[in-house]
Amino acid sequence: MRLTIPNMITIMRFVLVPAVVLAMLQERWDWAFAGFLIAGISDGVDGFIARHFNQFSRLGAYLDPMADKLLLVSVFVVLGFSGELPLWLVVTMVSRDALIVCAVLLSTVMAHPVEMKPLLVSKANTAIQIVLAAVVLGELAFDIRLDPLRPALILLSGVLTVASAAAYLVAWLRHMSGYGEGSTPGT
Repeated sequence: MRLTIPNMITIMRFVLVPAVVLAMLQERWDWAFAGFLIAGISDGVDGFIARHFNQFSRLGAYLDPMADKLLLVSVFVVLGFSGELPLWLVVTMVSRDALIVCAVLLSTVMAHPVEMKPLLVSKANTAIQIVLAAVVLGELAFDIRLDPLRPALILLSGVLTVASAAAYLVAWLRHMSGYGEGSTPGT
């Protein structure tokens, strides 16, 4: 296994997560916003390098979405507990991710592994969550209020999170349906 430049950039994003969280906990919103932007830009850069310089790797295929999810979930949790995002949205987001992880683990343990591919609704959900996190961090960093925008993004994020969870659940149930049919338990 070789460590590519995109992999090193992705690892840097993992390191940024505690820095962003710490900045948020210390209410250093300017630093948190800057760290979030750097993570977002570096995500685009590592993807560009991987595509245009043939530096794809199996490790990167796993690390990249993990780094993105870790940052996004961490930011949402801190924003939820600081009162900047509604807790129902944070719980919905974390529950959706836990549902997906549990489904993948269960299907793997049952020797019927499922390959999770991002669905269109999931990509839209992630995009809206990133925009929402950036808007809230930007509002706090620059002491501005984008009131019509934030509530709309919260609602849209909630709807897309539920829709994405439902879509993944349906896909997983289809994948698992028929598993073990015709066999007896324990065989």
